[in-house]
Amino acid sequence: MCGGALLAASEPFYHADRILGFNVLIYVISGVIYVTEEDTDYEIHEGEMLFLRHGLHHFGRKEIARGTRWYYVHFYLDDPPSDCRSFSPNASELGADEPLRCREILPKKLTGLHNSTIEHALSEFILYCHSRDMFMRMKANSMFALVLSEAAAYRYGADSTLSAKICRYLSDHCDEPFSAAALEKAFFLSYKRMAAVFRREQGMTMQQYHNDRRMSKARFLLTSTILPINEIADTLGFDDPLYFSRCFHAYTGLSPSAYRTSAKSDY
Repeated sequence: MCGGALLAASEPFYHADRILGFNVLIYVISGVIYVTEEDTDYEIHEGEMLFLRHGLHHFGRKEIARGTRWYYVHFYLDDPPSDCRSFSPNASELGADEPLRCREILPKKLTGLHNSTIEHALSEFILYCHSRDMFMRMKANSMFALVLSEAAAYRYGADSTLSAKICRYLSDHCDEPFSAAALEKAFFLSYKRMAAVFRREQGMTMQQYHNDRRMSKARFLLTSTILPINEIADTLGFDDPLYFSRCFHAYTGLSPSAYRTSAKSDY
């Protein structure tokens, strides 16, 4: 069970002094969050994520500035059975028909997540939490499970396959037009070979994946900022705002302005 929200500081404040019965995830969008867990001080900057463990003393020693914006998620996790083995990324240790039953310790802090798969998954999760569509709300827990699995995989550099590396590259460059030449330069492989491997392993084309990440970032900017639509288009590498609007409508079925209005009405 979990829940989350996008928060913004209207005035300077200190992190609350408390001991909670649930775990907390903090992801900073802008500014810096200062929080102390027991005797350890943490600074969470833009694009960074921190997990706070339940049952420990949390408080603030430094003031958090006005205008700081962050995602806040509280969640519960059951302790794994004592016979549950630790996760290993080595697939050879797992039989072809054997279910994956293991435990993993989440990293305490993650950095460099701006415009990452984790950031996109987290922003989608927040939208699901506050949607008026009950079917979307029902899926919120599974959406957060994706966030946690991405966070756990991040420590292993999980982009070990070619298609996973391409996914990471396309996510990191979703604010640029798709470029086959740039991909060839980045991976020293022919576009034809990369396209075949990516389609086989990911079940979609590289262009489709890039567009999905681009439109996901567009949805994030439309719902979490007050940037004008033409500036969002420019941020995502669209020279023509009208072309951006057409692409967005083809992807979501709504114009950017209608999507922004609809998202606000869901809160």
